[in-house]
Amino acid sequence: MLDKIRNIKWRQVGYFFLSIVALVGVGMLMSLVNKKDQVQVCSALKVMVEGKETFIDQTDITSMIQEKFGRVVGRPLNEIPLQKIETELRKSPYVSEADVHMDMDGTMKVQVMQREVVLRVINQNGQEYYVDSKNQKIPVTLKYVPHVMVANGFIGEGYKKSLEPVQTKAVKDLIKVVEQTKNDELWSNQIVQLYVNNERDIEIVPRVGDQQLVIGNADSLSYKLDRLTKFYTHILPKVGNDAYSKVNVKYGGQIICERKGEWFMDSLQMKINKDNLMR
Repeated sequence: MLDKIRNIKWRQVGYFFLSIVALVGVGMLMSLVNKKDQVQVCSALKVMVEGKETFIDQTDITSMIQEKFGRVVGRPLNEIPLQKIETELRKSPYVSEADVHMDMDGTMKVQVMQREVVLRVINQNGQEYYVDSKNQKIPVTLKYVPHVMVANGFIGEGYKKSLEPVQTKAVKDLIKVVEQTKNDELWSNQIVQLYVNNERDIEIVPRVGDQQLVIGNADSLSYKLDRLTKFYTHILPKVGNDAYSKVNVKYGGQIICERKGEWFMDSLQMKINKDNLMR
């Protein structure tokens, strides 16, 4: 009998009983938590709206929650559908991400990230919409006008519903121009607007001067912008802001400058074209 007792692995027995105690403790804790959730009420609603835009604010989010789900402050925690509230917030065209959760003290915290807008489009029919950083369309609102590039002219693509993706190469090319120039010291200050002419070529509307700066599409965009930079640094200082009515870098290896009233290519222009062709 003593031998049998000595052969018992008391350490394993101890671990077994500790496991039982732990399981019982977890069960009791969960029971207490569930009971607490049944009696604890939401003590406060805290809304945080993040992002560089201000399409929506804390008041908008609070109103949206109350309209869809009623007043949350004072309600038992187990009656507040946190997941449904989170899903509903994400349906807003101005919301990129949403997180809804309860703190231990009963505070309902709502954290919302707004979408970032990169372009405002006014198409050929006068229809307007924004395009966000994920190439999705956002409706225009009178409440807030973001400081972004505007593109207008002969743009066919319109707006049907919120968050539909951009479809046409024309609008995608406009977005590429914005992305390529927004961090450039020269072009971020020089570009006032983008315009699509009747030949479906993109034109840059400059801040200084009244020339038509034609780049065509966004293919080889860096090379085209480099040639326009040469125009500003080599040609314009020689002839002045009012010498040319149009500058075209649509075609490879060329900077075609059209004088006001007549087409003209001066010797400096020919030299730059030769340099470009030899690159």
